Amino acid sequence: MRDLVPSCGRHLCCTRQRMQLVVIAAVLVLAEMGQGCHLNCYPKNVSIPVESCGTTEFIHTTICEGLCFHKDSVIVSPDNPPEQKICNGDWYYEVKYIEGCPVGVTYPVARNCKCALCNTLNTDCSRLQRDIC
Repeated sequence: MRDLVPSCGRHLCCTRQRMQLVVIAAVLVLAEMGQGCHLNCYPKNVSIPVESCGTTEFIHTTICEGLCFHKDSVIVSPDNPPEQKICNGDWYYEVKYIEGCPVGVTYPVARNCKCALCNTLNTDCSRLQRDIC
């Protein structure tokens, strides 16, 4: 008779394990849905419009895109601001000449991308006030 009726503790353990599997499966499905929210930093190919001599042309370049992990502190102090990491990279510049125009257009190209500490000397390091995912 003892084998026919599961003990309460064993039943709860099995239910808890099943719920953990359901939660893990749901997280994996949401991660694969491509919601456009990446918690990593990577190079992305884009086309940007440039203008020279009254003519606009699209050029193809590489930018850095993505999010970097940041944990907010419970205590915010102006004396000890949190170190914020941003998606940035090593850049070089190329020149594109539009046909019929002697003036070249200089544009940036990302060599590689990584999460790095935000440099307030050349970057706006303020926090976003909305959800981006």
